[in-house]
Parts: sequence; structure tokens; C-alpha cells
Amino acid sequence: MAEFSLTLTIILALLLDKYLGEARRFHYLVGFGYFAKKVEAALNKPSVNNKLLGAFSWCLLVLPLPLCYFYFLNDFTWYWQILLDASVLYLAIGLNSLHQHAMQVYQPLTSGDLPTARQFTGYLVSRDTSELTPQEMSRATIESMLENGHDSVIASLFWYLIGGAPLVILHRLANTLDAMWGYKTARFINFGFASARLDDGLGFFSGKLCTLLYAVQGLKQKVVCKALTNAYRQGNQYKSHNGGWVMAAGATVMARTLGGSALYHGKVINSVVLGYGREVTLEDIPRSLTVVSRASAILVAVVIGYQLISFFS
Repeated sequence: MAEFSLTLTIILALLLDKYLGEARRFHYLVGFGYFAKKVEAALNKPSVNNKLLGAFSWCLLVLPLPLCYFYFLNDFTWYWQILLDASVLYLAIGLNSLHQHAMQVYQPLTSGDLPTARQFTGYLVSRDTSELTPQEMSRATIESMLENGHDSVIASLFWYLIGGAPLVILHRLANTLDAMWGYKTARFINFGFASARLDDGLGFFSGKLCTLLYAVQGLKQKVVCKALTNAYRQGNQYKSHNGGWVMAAGATVMARTLGGSALYHGKVINSVVLGYGREVTLEDIPRSLTVVSRASAILVAVVIGYQLISFFS
């Protein structure tokens, strides 16, 4: 069984996520976010070296936990290591959470409860949601599902396959700091510079893998090449490189368009249109979740196939 520890860990983590959902109490990211706010409040002061302080803060917050895990919690008997690593991976994966958050927008939209839908859309995106139309909320939710399908699902699986639980922790903490500090506002444009760039770097290869996993779902519709082409052409023009790639591929497979203009922090940001086809509607929200779920299933199937081949060869 030890030979299949990689597969067993991933499957156990996904099962924990499916049946337990997001951890409600004692989630390490809650405590991490608390300390990140304290560090930012103490160090993010007007300074000629605010970028340097931001980089120092990133190292201070992100590096200790994965290093401690690597040196002290990475050499147990195989079955105990599976349980420990699967627990870490489960806490990093957000597949069940994505479904819950999407339904919090989808269900009010289907019943015409726009204030509630706007409230929960605001939990997903940083744009102003106070006057969003149903179509705009649908678009914002689908963009969030496809992008976070990478950030909180595929990237976590990718980094576990590359370097085990320590790299899962490192990526998840870095991604959380980017969500907190990675804004081009007066407050964070310098202090959050390192967080944004490092998150982009950590997500570069996992983003390309996620793009491929989204794109191959267009095999039946014969749009795999189109999805990859759109990811390259459109994604490279989007404000977030990794997000642009995965959203362009996912939207293309769905034969829908995303992107366009949105209000962020009081400023209208115009983004490139991603994908092709007609604009998304609220009925496309569950479809976006299916794209993410299938991408996860394809990746797990590839890992299982690889381990079986290695075992019998």
C-alpha cells in the first residue's frame, strides 16, 4: 500500500473535503489571516523601501510553517504520513467550499432575491457588487469558480505532487497573502508587490496544468485547440496572467464569454473578453462547477494511471 501513498493521500483528502466541507473551526488560514493583518498594520508604513518591507513580511509569514513541516513532520510511518498529509491537503482544497459559495449566489438569483445575491457575490470578488445585474453577478461568480478552481484545488494537488504537504502549505499561504495584499491601491501597490509577484510565480506552472485540464474537456466539442489558443492570446492580455489563462480555457469549453469591465475600489477596470460565444447567465454557474470538478477527476485519474503503470512495470 505504501507504493500508492500518493494516490491514497489525494483520494482521502478529496473525500474529506466532499463529506466534511470547509473546516469551520481551527482552520489554519483563519489564524494566519489574523497574524497577517497584525504584521501589515505594524510594517506597512510610508517608506522608500515599502516593497522591501512587504517582501520581508511575506517571508516572515509564509516560510516558517512549511519549513517546520518539512523538518519535523515529514518522516512518519507511511500510513501515519498519509493521514497527516491528507489532512493538510484537505484543509488546502476548496472544492466543496466552491460549490457552497456558488450556490449562495445561484439560489437567490433563481428566486429573484438580488440583495442577497449581491451580498454573497461580494464574498467572492473584490469588485463593487452593490449595483450588479443578475448577468454581472453570474459572470463574477463563474470567473471566481474557474479561477479559484485553480487556486484552491488544482494548484494544491499540483504542489502536493511536486513536493508534498510543505509545498501545499507554502502555496496556500502565499495565495492567501495575495488575496489580502495583492491590490494596486495606494495602500498595497508597494507593500503587496512581492506577494502578488510571488503568487504569480508559484501559480505559473499549476495554472498551465489547470488550463490543460479545462481545455481537454472540450474534446467532444472539438474546441481543445481553441481553448488553448484563447488561453494564450486572451489570458496574456488579462490583468491576472494565471487567472486569465484558466478562465479563458474554461469559458471556451463552456462556449461562453467572461471578462469585460468591472468596478474595483471605485475605479472602472476594463479587461479583455475571455472565451467565445454568448454571455454567461445564471444557469452557467453550475456548469462552471462541473468544469472544475471534472478537471480534478481527470488529474486524479492520471495520477492513478501513472502509479499503476509504475507498479506493474
